[in-house]
Amino acid sequence: MKEITGAEIVIRSLQAEGVEYVFGYPGGAVLFIYDELFKQKKVRHILVRHEQGAAHAADGYARASGKPGVCLVTSGPGVTNAVTGIATAYMDSIPLVVISGQVPRRAIGEDAFQEVDAVGVTRSCTKYNVLIKRVEDIAPTIHRAFHIAASGRPGPVLVDIPKDITAELCEFAYPKSAPQLRSYNPTAEGHIGQIKKAMALIKKARRLMIYGGGGIISSNAAGEFTKFCEELGAPVTNTLMGLGGFPGGHSQFTGMPGMHGTYETNMAMQHCDLLLAVGARFDDRVIGNPEHFARESRHIVHIDIDPSSISKRVRVDVPIVGDVCAVLKKMRELLPKHPPDAKALKEWWKQIAEWQEKKCLRYKKRAGVIKPQQVIEALHKITGGDAFVTSDVGQHQMWAAQYYAFRKPRRWINSGGLGTMGFGLPAAMGAQFAHPDAAVACVTGEASILMCLQELSTCKQYRLPVKIVNLNNRYMGMVRQWQEFFHGNRHSESYMDALPDFVKLAESYGHSGMLVEDPADVEGALRDAFARKKELVFLDFVTDQNENVYPMIAAGKGLSEMVLAEEL
Repeated sequence: MKEITGAEIVIRSLQAEGVEYVFGYPGGAVLFIYDELFKQKKVRHILVRHEQGAAHAADGYARASGKPGVCLVTSGPGVTNAVTGIATAYMDSIPLVVISGQVPRRAIGEDAFQEVDAVGVTRSCTKYNVLIKRVEDIAPTIHRAFHIAASGRPGPVLVDIPKDITAELCEFAYPKSAPQLRSYNPTAEGHIGQIKKAMALIKKARRLMIYGGGGIISSNAAGEFTKFCEELGAPVTNTLMGLGGFPGGHSQFTGMPGMHGTYETNMAMQHCDLLLAVGARFDDRVIGNPEHFARESRHIVHIDIDPSSISKRVRVDVPIVGDVCAVLKKMRELLPKHPPDAKALKEWWKQIAEWQEKKCLRYKKRAGVIKPQQVIEALHKITGGDAFVTSDVGQHQMWAAQYYAFRKPRRWINSGGLGTMGFGLPAAMGAQFAHPDAAVACVTGEASILMCLQELSTCKQYRLPVKIVNLNNRYMGMVRQWQEFFHGNRHSESYMDALPDFVKLAESYGHSGMLVEDPADVEGALRDAFARKKELVFLDFVTDQNENVYPMIAAGKGLSEMVLAEEL
């Protein structure tokens, strides 16, 4: 068998995994790999303008496509620049394979030029990471990396490759079967005994609430979840990461839970007698104060493929470890023998309807002033609720989650766990590569978009027709809101008083820009932008500076301790 270089082994391994795109930025430690990329056409390299953008773009591609995203960075600052993107993927359980260059083996530990301990730096934010020490290990390690990244609870994996190894020769044979890892065997099938216990509780329940998280999306279980929820007939909520796992406009959907969730959802979460948690993790932004959450007596059934997530923050009564889709199929099979109490369910829906009368997502309109909620509602109308929507982090993220009723999975792409500003634009690039003909919108704010604005250059190079919806209130909006609520309205460093002209800035990159200041122009501007199917359009909406996100639960408070907007 012919010997080939380690660099060629890297590329041929990616080809064997069916990789379409590698998002990256070249540097000295990975030049042999880049040379091999140049010699072939199966794997397309996308040149970003910052390694953080590479990781976010690969992340966005993974979320939109369901396939692992891949990024390639050089040693030292290359890999440290990517760490924010790696941590973002880790917090949201996104399959990512990061290949980083490293200084030659003989120089490791000698403070060589552009040397960083990539394995040490990323240990806390990767599912698996490894420094390759032999050229013979490249192919099996990459094979293992893809398996670990995409199986079980997905997550990012880093493979660090010293430069000298990429120049060495060895024979290439890519593994064909799944790797056998003694210490890594995720449980796919849920225990039938536990499933039967859960169904018995469902039959007895009088106030059932279904709580779905990002695990529904990552396990491709949205269809199964939706059917099961419809058969149960109970109210359904999806977390920020789970939006689209159940149709947003469905009559059973009560809205998002948690800090900025709806009044009816939070009250139902707090006062149900059985909470069925599916692929969710009871994080602090969802249940608020665990002690307050525990005051109400309820049974909890928790389905998750990661056993470490079960009873981590909240004690549960029936843990079911397994793949969400597989477990739901078994539960549906047993449902005819364990039907919910129809009479009790009817009474429960009456209570839900009373809470819904609060109309907690109403907002006041002001003549001549654009409300950010209005922009999101118009975006939903123009796109038919079918766009891939990415966001950055802050008020605009919450408004997008509240007012864009996501009907399908993998349409909502945001940094939920880490809360990463700068995520939106490169993630939108990744989503656009995954779905070249789809409408892709990046909902952002004037503070967040500046974090990775240089990726407008990448969008120009690859002719990506992303539509940027900038809700510009001239503040770091969520910071200002917290300062108003909890810091005596002292706007310490939250006012943006040196903003660029975003229209001219977009045009300087070769794109189109629109400044929208009149509420009457909102829908027309969006229609015009989305009609330009081959152009990136930057829409700069000047919105109400003083608008807050409601409902809101303050830190340390419980689910039923919401702050609502003023009576309209």
